[in-house]
Amino acid sequence: MDSENLPERPRSRAIYLLPNLLTTGCLFAGFYAIVAAIDGNFERAGFAVFAAMLFDTLDGRTARLTRTESAFGKEYDSLADMVSFGVAPAIVAYQWGVARLFEYGNVWGRLGWLAAFFYAVCAALRLARFNTRASADKRFFEGLPSPSAAAIVSAFIWSSSGWHEPGLVGLIIALLITAAAGGLMVSSFGYNSFKQINLEGPVRFATLVLVPVAIVVVFSHAPLSLLLIFGGYALSGPFTWLLRRLRRNRRDDGPAGEG
Repeated sequence: MDSENLPERPRSRAIYLLPNLLTTGCLFAGFYAIVAAIDGNFERAGFAVFAAMLFDTLDGRTARLTRTESAFGKEYDSLADMVSFGVAPAIVAYQWGVARLFEYGNVWGRLGWLAAFFYAVCAALRLARFNTRASADKRFFEGLPSPSAAAIVSAFIWSSSGWHEPGLVGLIIALLITAAAGGLMVSSFGYNSFKQINLEGPVRFATLVLVPVAIVVVFSHAPLSLLLIFGGYALSGPFTWLLRRLRRNRRDDGPAGEG
């Protein structure tokens, strides 16, 4: 049989090197974050989670640009995301402060332990929901994306790594941030996916100037800047929902009030 007439191998079952190498980089960064947290190096742990986010962004874009998307890559990406954005942030938070809550009593310690586990469970549920539900509007995510939730927890720990003795208040804040990030992942709030932004089209001169300035500002105060950026993104979901609800109530009350 002529080789040209051989049936083409289904793309969905193929395994491609480059995007899966990037996914492996995401998995390694998450693994390193866990190891660094166990060793007590929380600055490196926080940085590793953000490195995992970079690899996670690159693997999907690379697969789409090179047309090497596959079912294997999708499943591998989800497993790597669970380690890097589910397990790693929970362990980083636990190692940094949740474990210290036991010093203030078993009740506080158990609450902290449950908060870390709750975050990990929510990340697993978020990823499972994302894989099984086809979103009608690609411009929005349902629930906070797991990388963004991981960024909030990791940025807080990274920015607070200089606290030699955070005290009960600081530990409770870490507990609440971890639990809140987990809860937002499984919420029904809509979050902008920014997929409608055209990176290949022309940009304004002001944008060309502001982007490098923003990058310099972020890198000069990386932990705090990242915490504010991703914290603001996390709050945008509930804020937008509340704003729409208030507008809907005003429209519903309008005709009755006029009558």
